[in-house]
Amino acid sequence: RCLSDWSSDVCSSDLRSLRTKLIEAVQALRLEQVWDKQRILAAYLNRLDYGNFNRGCAATADFYFAKPLRDLSPAECALLAALPQAPTRLNPHTHFKQALKRQQWVLGQMYHAGWLTADQWRRAIQEPLHLATARRVFEAPHFVDLLLSDDAFFGPQGFGVRQSSGALPGTGAVLKASEDCRTPGRRRALSAPTLRTTLDLALNRFAETALRQHVSRLKEQHVSDGAVVVLDNKTGDVLALVGSENYFAPAAGQVNGAWAARSPGSTLKPFTYLLALEHGATPASIVADVPTEFATATGLFTPVNYERHCYGPMRYRLALANSLNISAVKVLASVGGPEPLQRLLQQCGLSTLDRPAEHFGLGLTIGNAEARLLELANAYACLARLGEYKPYRLVLDSWGERGNTPSSKRVATIRQVASPASAYLIADILSDNAARALAFGLESPLRFDFPVACKTGTSSDFRDNWAFGYTPEFTVGVWVGNFDGSPMKHVSGVTGAAPLLHDVIEHLHQHYGTTWYSAPTNMVECWIHPITGKRLDPAATQYSSDAVSEKFLVSNLPPVESLDDYATIRSHRESVVRLGNEYRDWLASGDNWLGDRAMLAATPGALRILFPPPGTIFYLDPDLPDQGRRIGLRAEGPESLQWQSDSLQLIQEGGRQVALLTEGRHRITVRDVLTGAQAQTRFEVLAR
Repeated sequence: RCLSDWSSDVCSSDLRSLRTKLIEAVQALRLEQVWDKQRILAAYLNRLDYGNFNRGCAATADFYFAKPLRDLSPAECALLAALPQAPTRLNPHTHFKQALKRQQWVLGQMYHAGWLTADQWRRAIQEPLHLATARRVFEAPHFVDLLLSDDAFFGPQGFGVRQSSGALPGTGAVLKASEDCRTPGRRRALSAPTLRTTLDLALNRFAETALRQHVSRLKEQHVSDGAVVVLDNKTGDVLALVGSENYFAPAAGQVNGAWAARSPGSTLKPFTYLLALEHGATPASIVADVPTEFATATGLFTPVNYERHCYGPMRYRLALANSLNISAVKVLASVGGPEPLQRLLQQCGLSTLDRPAEHFGLGLTIGNAEARLLELANAYACLARLGEYKPYRLVLDSWGERGNTPSSKRVATIRQVASPASAYLIADILSDNAARALAFGLESPLRFDFPVACKTGTSSDFRDNWAFGYTPEFTVGVWVGNFDGSPMKHVSGVTGAAPLLHDVIEHLHQHYGTTWYSAPTNMVECWIHPITGKRLDPAATQYSSDAVSEKFLVSNLPPVESLDDYATIRSHRESVVRLGNEYRDWLASGDNWLGDRAMLAATPGALRILFPPPGTIFYLDPDLPDQGRRIGLRAEGPESLQWQSDSLQLIQEGGRQVALLTEGRHRITVRDVLTGAQAQTRFEVLAR
């Protein structure tokens, strides 16, 4: 009988026809061949409707008595056993007398069948029943919503995911299907088989509590929500997913912050530097972190660093660890612009970058696109797996070869998106607490007593905070902000999202344990000069006060220093480094931290127009003073310069050369009057 009832529940048709009865009979016979009677009965009882949307006796015990099933008395058990006959008519919250009458009958049957002694029966029928306050317990609500939103799990066969092993201890929270009438013309089977999910329910509860406490501490900084994701790197399992501070909060509680597309800030920078390492750069490569303007199809792009300071010659290790914007944009330009980065991020699973690369431009590396926390956490898991992409999953057995990404029908294939050596170096940089001290200090929430690779991000106007951290075992992603898009009060990634990240990773370390990566066999450490990035003479390293150690592939060592790298060499290897003309303005600014340790290299004949860059488009704006006609001209080269233009008026104003713009296409030439060297730039002026 229970086999027939179960089969009728999962049948997609509501018609009680001979055909459906035959299908039920065949299904029942087949099930009896592979399952014993005890298992069939247990599965049936776990799918019974006990009213108030409760499925199974365990959930029902918690709902009606707020107890686990093992703690119920015979009287309480008898009440639960009475409910499946008529869950609505016998609802104890609305029809207590009818339910009690049925309970007394069940107790009598138990006594007559010998399950209760006379004394036990008398105590049971006299026991008062204390019902728990009606409530709806919804564990991991955002995780469940995300899973139920994926049509991959609701195909013609209903729930088709088989139970699988291989999860961490504590994982495998069971999700029971409930009726879903959101899709017109489609009804989910109320008694469909259960899905064994990847969720670690205890970990998810910890993340919920930690997020709630953390957001409450930031209320005065106008922070109202957040989200947390934890991934098992080995399997891609989503161990925890919390989408908001309170799912049942009015207005935005049911918004899933783990799936909402938001500006990722600086969290895409590690992938830019990964590309650079793949193109032959090293952690000791030098980028000029100085004011720079980039010509784009929509005008000039002038990135600035978070603290509005420039840091001059920066090794890639320091530039990434301290999240310098100008450096990241320059590095992206050096590897071919936004297209390679967009391609890499898409290979790592980001589905939000669906516009042409030119739409994002070089600003892609500093977060002018959108990303989802879950997808971006899985991209960081690619770094954690040393360059291997693996789709995340929500159930313990994927649907055939189909990934578990909501709304995605792409084939989920495991692939290597970067070399293990390059990914190892990124992890080494992101775990280097000393390297990021320039921007974050030594005692930030990113500091751990064990190795963790960390990266934060903050979108413009403090609208989004991000923090990601990973070890070989786990990847954790955190977002903090407001679902309505309103800005927080000067809350950065390191002060907003990072403390929550720290708590979750510490919890993982204490309860599961974490390790770190072994260096690749083809990697060595060398002493380098911190400003030039070049290898020091091994024989003289002991005399150098500047030497720092850096990791390199044996096949990709930086060049050895030479006398040409220095203007002078003082005693005990204290040297004055030669810097190119791109550092001219920076050396003369208050950002110069090198002092007399660096000077401009003499480069006779070197001449370059810095502003305006070739291809720039200017717009005359009637809302600006003089329509914004005045632009300052700048060039890199000697002091004896002469500016010329056949179509524009050039004047001296405040000690600088200024061009007065008019509509049309223009060319400006600068000439060194001593050597005759020339440089040109072309640009266009349009009326807005």
